[in-house]
Amino acid sequence: EANTTAHLIRDIEALRKELEIDRWLLFGGSWGTTLALAYAEQHPDRVRAMVLRGVFTARQCELDWLYRDGASHVFTEAWEHFRNFIPKAERGNLVRAYYARLTRGDPAIESAAACAWCTWEDTLSTLLPAPASFDVEAMVTFARIETHFLAHKAFLDEGELIGNATRLRGIPGLIVQGRYDMVTPPSTAWALHQAWPGSKLEIIPDAGHASSEPGIRRALITATDSICSNQS
Repeated sequence: EANTTAHLIRDIEALRKELEIDRWLLFGGSWGTTLALAYAEQHPDRVRAMVLRGVFTARQCELDWLYRDGASHVFTEAWEHFRNFIPKAERGNLVRAYYARLTRGDPAIESAAACAWCTWEDTLSTLLPAPASFDVEAMVTFARIETHFLAHKAFLDEGELIGNATRLRGIPGLIVQGRYDMVTPPSTAWALHQAWPGSKLEIIPDAGHASSEPGIRRALITATDSICSNQS
């Protein structure tokens, strides 16, 4: 009840005040881009610059791509496993169905649901398959929080973050996006870039979603060093 995007924005601002920072660089990937954008659009005067990777704005088309009809056409076998964990009668809204199981209070059901949820996301996160380590407790925590926010569309109005991107005018920003990102496809990064005056978009041709991808990592380090050098 006390964990919404609005609560998180207030937490971020409370940290800024506590640390006595006047203006700061926001750095975020995936869900981190959602929070960075939401915060910056409310407090543009407190943002020195932004570096974003794998943009996610919680629009319905983004949720549909990942959990209804999109990535399922590329990772068909993984999708079948992810979808089939939920009974047919509940497959109209997989996010809600998983959320119900992850908050049921039955450790066995929650663990199984978290494993299925995280396996789907991990499969999509890198351009080439990457070994994943699974900690059941961490997976349950991650999946429960993620489905909580996604089931409520991140507590944002449809299209809110891109629609309000003009508020970022004057804030230097670099968007780093993997060409083959299957979690947050390039179309969202492009839409943000078009709506954010003065932003720069760098498409990494041989990368997916994860920050661990070599091209993504290099671009993020370069962007952060460049902004810090220019702002010092």
